[in-house]
Amino acid sequence: MANFISMDKRVAVISALVEGCSVRSTVRMTGVSKGAILRLLASIGTACADYQDRVLRNLRCKRIQCDEIWSFVAAKQKNVTQKVMAREPMAGDVWTWVAMDADTKLACCWWVGARDTHTARGFIGDLESRLANRVQMSTDGLKMYFHAIAESFGNDIDYGTIHKIYGGTVDESGAYVRYSPARCLGTVSNVMIGNPDLDHVSTSYIERQNLTMRMQMRRYTRLTNAFSKNLENHIHSVNLFYMWYNFVRVHQTLRVTPAMEAGLSSHVWSVAEIVSLAYPRLALAA
Repeated sequence: MANFISMDKRVAVISALVEGCSVRSTVRMTGVSKGAILRLLASIGTACADYQDRVLRNLRCKRIQCDEIWSFVAAKQKNVTQKVMAREPMAGDVWTWVAMDADTKLACCWWVGARDTHTARGFIGDLESRLANRVQMSTDGLKMYFHAIAESFGNDIDYGTIHKIYGGTVDESGAYVRYSPARCLGTVSNVMIGNPDLDHVSTSYIERQNLTMRMQMRRYTRLTNAFSKNLENHIHSVNLFYMWYNFVRVHQTLRVTPAMEAGLSSHVWSVAEIVSLAYPRLALAA
């Protein structure tokens, strides 16, 4: 059982998960059972969520970028059947909404849910509660953002959107079209609320962060069988990932972690420190 796993084993398991390994490959690498790994993930994921909910407050950000990234639980929405729903009531498409500080690269908040107005309001409302000052915010053209931002911030924000204009691919048939994105021919920036600097209306950083998510969380890797089988473990994985992303992973351009750049941490955390959030007594014994 997870309660009897040594500290070194726990660190090895979490290290494997945050480096993009699937649960089954982590079983093979560490010798820890699948059930124990999932229990460990639940404990540490909960502790990571609680810690960041406390720490990510009164953030003095200047420029925020928001985006949402698609994944699914148990089955893609088009393949959800009554049999699948019997195993996982929350089966189907799931979106992770993320807000990032463009300067420190800190993930300020995230929200797992549907791609609908209700989720947009919850996400933006949570973001507003974490900010200490007026910010400039950038999103794509998804209409749900405007209503949620206007509701939570009113006029106390500078908000702009960026629309990308896409053209066809070079080859209009075959696998190249299916697996390659369309060419971006240009962008159009629009002022939505306040007075945003259009030169800084961008979603480039948050879109690059989406790539990091797909690389570092096996559940987000496309065209594999490593997708999440239930929503609870999916959320725990997201909470663990952002703890690792904010506090452990040294950003290549910053040369420190986002949490250090934002003044929330004085050092680069180790994976053992993440584990100790859920198991402080075991950490002291080690």
